[in-house]
Amino acid sequence: MSGTAERPLRADAERSVRAILEAAERVLARDPAASMEQIAEASGLARTTVHRRFASRQALLDALAASAVEQLARAIEDSNPETAPPLVVLHRATANVLRLKNAWSFALGQHPDDDSPAAATWQAIGERCTSLLVRARDEGLIDPDADLDWVRRVYYALLGEAAHGAAGHNAPGLPPTPADAADDPDTLAARIVDTLLYGAAPRSRRAS
Repeated sequence: MSGTAERPLRADAERSVRAILEAAERVLARDPAASMEQIAEASGLARTTVHRRFASRQALLDALAASAVEQLARAIEDSNPETAPPLVVLHRATANVLRLKNAWSFALGQHPDDDSPAAATWQAIGERCTSLLVRARDEGLIDPDADLDWVRRVYYALLGEAAHGAAGHNAPGLPPTPADAADDPDTLAARIVDTLLYGAAPRSRRAS
């Protein structure tokens, strides 16, 4: 009976934490200086509940960063990076990452302390990305002499541009891009991978 009685408490606690983290993302994305009280109000929970789950604002920020990057790691793993063809993985992982970045833009935009759980997960993600680029190089998708650390940094930069809505539809001097094409993660993923592997070269030269 004691085990049965504990389960609803754990589930209730998990729901509370989830509600607080989701509210924190929404509120902090609008106002990075927002208080714990504002976050509590947005979560629909009492301030005492929020403070019981998170002893300080920094503790909440750390938990938010850790939760977001853990979801990011799972999204990358969902692309089957070790077994699926590298090109397929690049498209799937990129689209998955963009979806997460759109949902958790504040949390994923923070720079965690070097000794934090989030920092360790970020490092593991970087290692996973490099391993994928090695597979892509071995299959001839990337030049054998390419600096993979540089390629990874370029890939991250392209992800950052896409995640911040810089798909070209609002750039001065450029024609507008339909909103659905600019915001769709699969469309953006195709553009990112295409640019990473081929740059801006004419298509007629890509097979040469």
